[in-house]
Amino acid sequence: MQTKIYSINEIQAAADLITNGQLVAFPTETVYGLGSDATNETAVSQVYAAKGRPSDNPLIVHVADVETVEKYAAIISPAARKLMAKFWPGSLTIIFKLKPDVLSKTVTGGLTTAAFRFPNNQATLKLIKLAGRPIVGPSANTSGKPSPTTAQHVYHDLSGKIAGILDDGPTKVGVESTVLDMSTDTPVILRPGAVTQAQIEAVIGSIDTNHHQVGQNETPKAPGMKYKHYAPRAQVYVVDNAKEWAKVVDWVKQHGKQVGVLADDQILESFINLKNVTSYSLGSGIEQASANLFAGLRQFDDQDSIKVIFAQGYENKGLGVAYMNRLNKSAGGAHFSSLNN
Repeated sequence: MQTKIYSINEIQAAADLITNGQLVAFPTETVYGLGSDATNETAVSQVYAAKGRPSDNPLIVHVADVETVEKYAAIISPAARKLMAKFWPGSLTIIFKLKPDVLSKTVTGGLTTAAFRFPNNQATLKLIKLAGRPIVGPSANTSGKPSPTTAQHVYHDLSGKIAGILDDGPTKVGVESTVLDMSTDTPVILRPGAVTQAQIEAVIGSIDTNHHQVGQNETPKAPGMKYKHYAPRAQVYVVDNAKEWAKVVDWVKQHGKQVGVLADDQILESFINLKNVTSYSLGSGIEQASANLFAGLRQFDDQDSIKVIFAQGYENKGLGVAYMNRLNKSAGGAHFSSLNN
């Protein structure tokens, strides 16, 4: 199969592919998603095959209006409607209980719930409207690898496996949406994202956060809940604070291995004269770091000589909760402090 990259002036052609049961990657404000007709079970099955994704891992359904969600959700509470009014279109995914038999188990992972998102990207909203149906949209990458934030990342992973990629340039947020489960008595965040707990609670009051890591044989209720995820080939180690970076420099000098360093511009200055270091800038501050994290991990993934990556940790608050969630899963929980002892 030849994979064609479509410009935003060619959205109709990309939508026609979706309508005809083909797979098309699409841009959102968070990461690129892998789209197919959510009502076409054969097409949805091809999404799992293209990604190499376990079939028990449910898919997010992307919509271009609230009315589409009303067709599928059994109940949309007043609290959920407040959130939709505040954050849609945007980086909030909401899980609802479904009406009977409205979506196939291929979409839901066999659950009686499904996750819905109204992305904040005009090209993709037009794609959904022209296709005339909701589209599933897991991240458009090989399952378990860092999520794609450019069309080129998608092409790297899925060229020859999907029909097309709608290119709208680099994404802005860089980490996937917040997933909020509204099918339970108390709303719970299953995956942190750019919409924070504090922002949600400002609209609907107290919610919960899920700290349970999904085991190998468990069915996750939302994407990204497996323990190790977003991982490059090299082992990632999280560097938790500024004081540890001097020890990282010493470790790199002592061991002489080719390593990757993923950090802000100020920290990278410490590694300028070390020939065995390949660096990637996270920019400055948590917003830029979140936007650049997956691109940095992918950059190192293309360099076979790099077996170890040291990545900057940020304070676990606000957007930093989502950033650290992704980074810790990329590292499989490994931190430099444990390597150093």
